[in-house]
Amino acid sequence: MENKFIVETSARHIHLTAEAVEILYGKGAELTVKKMLSQPGQFATANEKLTVIGPKGQLQMSVLGPVRSANQVELSFTDARALGVTPPIRESGDVAGTPGLKLVGPAGEVEIAEGAIVAKRHIHMTPADAEAFGVQDKQIVKVKLDTARPLIFDDVVVRVSPKFALAMHIDTDECNAAAAFGQVMGEIVK
Repeated sequence: MENKFIVETSARHIHLTAEAVEILYGKGAELTVKKMLSQPGQFATANEKLTVIGPKGQLQMSVLGPVRSANQVELSFTDARALGVTPPIRESGDVAGTPGLKLVGPAGEVEIAEGAIVAKRHIHMTPADAEAFGVQDKQIVKVKLDTARPLIFDDVVVRVSPKFALAMHIDTDECNAAAAFGQVMGEIVK
């Protein structure tokens, strides 16, 4: 196996609970698939955009599916400044004690008490990938991107699950800093 993997940019997006979907889009509403994403079972929704409102501003954001057990708004720090919130850097799903926001859909509004995060940069791996790369779940590594603005990202968490597909995720601010446009490959440098 080559010691390289795809690096994908994860733009701002929202994960919703089934209850929030019904409030925002109407009774009986379900998220509809527009396109499947690189991680198995994850998808961009067809028409489910929302307005996210913070203390200073608002942004239109896409919703990703399937539904989750908690509402979560993943932002870049640039997005967070536009909204007027200061979210922590966290792994997806770790929303306890994070800032809340208002979500506005075509059928209703949901005020989430917590859920705004800046996603910690991470690499999804299967157990076989982790073995091949010599890393383990929750290990922190450095990743070199060979772009027009070469960069080594520190503090990258390895996430291992048989449900994952090999890919690194960074946010739009990180993408811009590294000029990581188009197909970009990363390499672990310990």
